[in-house]
Amino acid sequence: MEICKRFVLYFPSTLIEKPIIYQLIKEYNLIFNILKASINPHQEGLMVLELSGEKDDFEAGVEYLKGLGVKFQPLSQDIIWDESKCIHCGACTTLCPTGALYIERPSMEVHFDGARCVVCEACVKACPVRAMVVKFTA
Repeated sequence: MEICKRFVLYFPSTLIEKPIIYQLIKEYNLIFNILKASINPHQEGLMVLELSGEKDDFEAGVEYLKGLGVKFQPLSQDIIWDESKCIHCGACTTLCPTGALYIERPSMEVHFDGARCVVCEACVKACPVRAMVVKFTA
């Protein structure tokens, strides 16, 4: 059975230069998609990623991360777009780092691709009519 989950990973500064993601691929046969990353030498790193693989490999990969001291938590919130409130001004599209919010041409309407969203919340702050909302999940 294949598992696919999104996580927020926090790397201590001692692990910044180690090939952790490479090991998840090589040793645990996991597939990853980095959704957002902020990694600076001599500081803690943060990475939002989608991790998928067979159940046993997935669980072993998670244990590997825990054993290294990587703190992680499931991504526990989503962005919800209320299309009925949206005035298609495009303010959110200029700030979206992943292109999850984009303007479709020639209609010039704003569209939202939730699968590309990394929940950075930039759109929530930018939206003048509050059509973007943070939804917390368990």
